[in-house]
Amino acid sequence: MEKKDSAKEDFIVIRIQKSRKDEWKRKCLEKKISLSSLIVNSVENRLQDNERREILEFIEKQDNIFIKIETNINQVAKIANNQKFIRANELQRFSELLVEVVSLKQKQNKILERIYSLLSK
Repeated sequence: MEKKDSAKEDFIVIRIQKSRKDEWKRKCLEKKISLSSLIVNSVENRLQDNERREILEFIEKQDNIFIKIETNINQVAKIANNQKFIRANELQRFSELLVEVVSLKQKQNKILERIYSLLSK
């Protein structure tokens, strides 16, 4: 059985303007990825490592926010059922969380659109 070697075996030399190379390196620094990763993933239409990290961070944040919202919805319902009214500050906090949900859903949709567009190529 032949063992598959995943070591880098070859290299590509390209000629570009120094300013363009510097710009690519700057982008890599911002995204915290290597220049090789930027080029290979771009050519192969794959998600960049930084995009994967953003997606995972977003999903984690979204889960935490939804847990808080579920807890607050239950608290608001309990208060409303017991007291037959809701204080203004509680209703304000509840409204703020709902606004945050809308924002997260919009962000989620943009990320999913990006994923789908990358997968369809």
